[in-house]
Amino acid sequence: MAEAITPPEIIRLANEISGKINNGEQIYNLTIGDFNPKVFPIPELLKEEIIKAYNSRQTNYPPANGLPALRNAISGFIKDKGGFNINPEEIIIASGARPIIYSVYRTIVDPGDSVIYPVPSWNNEHYCLMNNAKPLIVETKPENNFLPSAEDLKPFIKEAKLIALCSPQNPTGTLFKKQQLKDICDLIMEENYRRRDDERPLYLLLDQIYWILTHQDNIHYNPVDLTPEIKDYVLYVDGISKCFAATGLRVGWSFGPPKVIKKMQAVILHMGAWAPRAEQTGLGVFLSNKKAVDEYLANFKSQLYERLVIIYDAFTKLKEEGFDVEAINPQGGIYLTVKIDIRGEKNSEGKVINTTEDIYNYILNDARIATVPFHAFGSSKDFPWFRISVGTCTIDNAKNAMESLQKSLRKLK
Repeated sequence: MAEAITPPEIIRLANEISGKINNGEQIYNLTIGDFNPKVFPIPELLKEEIIKAYNSRQTNYPPANGLPALRNAISGFIKDKGGFNINPEEIIIASGARPIIYSVYRTIVDPGDSVIYPVPSWNNEHYCLMNNAKPLIVETKPENNFLPSAEDLKPFIKEAKLIALCSPQNPTGTLFKKQQLKDICDLIMEENYRRRDDERPLYLLLDQIYWILTHQDNIHYNPVDLTPEIKDYVLYVDGISKCFAATGLRVGWSFGPPKVIKKMQAVILHMGAWAPRAEQTGLGVFLSNKKAVDEYLANFKSQLYERLVIIYDAFTKLKEEGFDVEAINPQGGIYLTVKIDIRGEKNSEGKVINTTEDIYNYILNDARIATVPFHAFGSSKDFPWFRISVGTCTIDNAKNAMESLQKSLRKLK
């Protein structure tokens, strides 16, 4: 396993871009799913409360399942924002969403078990490898906003022990529609009724780390609201890294069936993957202050959406000019899904652009824009779709990057 595992392709690309920037190159870095703290700082009250907790010497081990005050605050936060009624005792805290996802895999998946996941998606191939699981990959389509349907999953359903989904999706920034998600939940329950006591059940891992960051009229749906009986089979992954621009604070949580959550807690305990006590203390105070939370989110979401719309509108204009480009309207999170298909065109040196890698390199070297091709998330290498992240760019960066892209594409026309 250790010989086979590699860093995610997106990390390699991001490091390559960082190296160029550190060498003095001017690049619009729209790659990594992180935030520039100078552009998107964490909430002021959260920062103050964490500092206060450190100053009061809250530096010892927290409880294995998280501080009670924080679990109570998370329960209230989830109820306020999503209408989920979650008992605080059913919530576990960890050092971000990653150990939560890993603990789901370790708890549900035995070596040789099968896991269904769509592509493009984030990191599932690595979790399968680390757990010696068999990946059952579902290639999604742009016409479905790169999200799987129940029909897409159905051919694999009898073999699987886990379905791993994300909404809003990384890398696409798209959300499941209500009926689309309900059909998947109903399919899972049909399969579990078939298995009854003869086989281990099929579980759903729902990574909803971006669910607070929905834009405009888009809605994040809770599987249990759509199919109540799925409550015993769905494990939620959540945290503060995205919704509060707090990627480095490392506080995530999960909730789901108590018998599974208890086992996940044991896995996290033996990993030592609990979130620091001071961060937990500060977050508990912040989440309990509804006014501070609402004010931060209103401004934060507005800022993200403004950047996404600048890029979306630029792609719309390029399409109107006749370029083979597409952009899916901003739905959630910090990402925009775009298509740039300039294969067959020639660059200024007369070299034909033949592949997605050629497209990536042309956009990087001529427009000075760094994106992430979907093959970094498991899609085919000849698929000319890309992820754009706005987590590190200012309004001017977004405008200037799109002006640069327009100039570069017009050179080819």
